[in-house]
Amino acid sequence: MSKLKILAVVGSLRRDSLNLQLAKKAGELLADEAEFEILDFSDVPFFNQDIEYPAPEAVSKVRDKVINADGVWFFSPEYNHFFSGVLKNLLDWLSRKPEGSDVHVLFNKPAALSGITFGMSGTALSQDNLVTLLSFLNLDIMNVPRLVIPNADSQLGENGRLKLTASEKYLEKQASSFMQFIRNRK
Repeated sequence: MSKLKILAVVGSLRRDSLNLQLAKKAGELLADEAEFEILDFSDVPFFNQDIEYPAPEAVSKVRDKVINADGVWFFSPEYNHFFSGVLKNLLDWLSRKPEGSDVHVLFNKPAALSGITFGMSGTALSQDNLVTLLSFLNLDIMNVPRLVIPNADSQLGENGRLKLTASEKYLEKQASSFMQFIRNRK
């Protein structure tokens, strides 16, 4: 059986973001059974209809990555009880059909959600808001299990890097469930 292609979308552009670290841990868990890539969308401009057609090269690049992925796994922080503006901007671009195409980049794409934060809500509110948008965009969302990790400071090593002590088993369960969720659709 060929490896599934999982595209990780991290809703933070910060170099050492906790959600980026969480995505990397997920990639390590899936190394034997999936091609796991973290999407770099740092060069995607703000959505603006004045530059929509032809799409900027950075937008075409991320669209192609999403189209070629078997599933998209979102790793999003929580900013003021919502997901980040950079993630919303990316989704605005991906929601638009490429010029001269009938392809909806996100339609029926399997999706999973995870998030980690220092706060007590553990990204639950941002994930609920993200599910609302992803549902409208017609992604096939794996709602169970979702991974919400609060109080990140309790899962950091001495070097300040994510160690994932108490939550590692939940990440493993979500990774396994997402792979099965995608396979069940094929």
